[in-house]
Amino acid sequence: MTTDTKAAAKFYAEVVGWGIQNADTGGKEYTIFTANGQGVAGLMPIPDEAAKQGAKPGWMGYVAVDDVDAAALKLKREGGTVHREPETVPGIIRFAVVSDPQGAGFYIARGLSTDVPAALPLGTAGTIGWRELFANEWQAAFGFYQKMFGWTKADTIDMGEMGKYQLFATGAEPVGGMMTKPAAIPRPFWGYYFNVSALDAAVVRVKAAGGVIVMGPAEVPGPMWIVQCTDPQGAYFALVSTKR
Repeated sequence: MTTDTKAAAKFYAEVVGWGIQNADTGGKEYTIFTANGQGVAGLMPIPDEAAKQGAKPGWMGYVAVDDVDAAALKLKREGGTVHREPETVPGIIRFAVVSDPQGAGFYIARGLSTDVPAALPLGTAGTIGWRELFANEWQAAFGFYQKMFGWTKADTIDMGEMGKYQLFATGAEPVGGMMTKPAAIPRPFWGYYFNVSALDAAVVRVKAAGGVIVMGPAEVPGPMWIVQCTDPQGAYFALVSTKR
């Protein structure tokens, strides 16, 4: 969600290499980002209601559930907040806008399309390579997601003064990590890493397109190379690659 969708579309097309598909519906502006012709992410203006509540440009992820309405009720019982009750985009998706008990926002959703292409191979450029929660306190946060969605703990990485970094899995392999956020980060949030074919070239593209490098490049276990950035509208994102 952003304040300038045209500029953001151009930026991410240049930096990540995404294709752009118009998906406006019901008079509402929406753009789909594609990798290998397949939708992998979306772009929209910040809704007026959210803007009035102080929402800034940023990425929000989707957690797939079997029953959005039941998941929304469970989320409330577990201490989370439903900001937008379940609604349906006919033939496409049923979703709700929610946040965990510490305030990190995301969607719960169920796809309604019967024509779903096979998932792109892991690591494909343009797909989501990693998900990262900066929590007020990661152990309580993990407990919430474990109860809500059945996520499991993978390896724990000791980061010294920065504390522990807890990998989590939604199936056989880890798909993300959680940590207690540094004091300099004002509020809990989810961050997302986009796969690129090589990191150094992507860093050049970020800078050329008007983005800002916040941290990196850095090597992380895998081994992988990462860089954390903000786009020209101020939205945080990150890039990851097996190649420098």
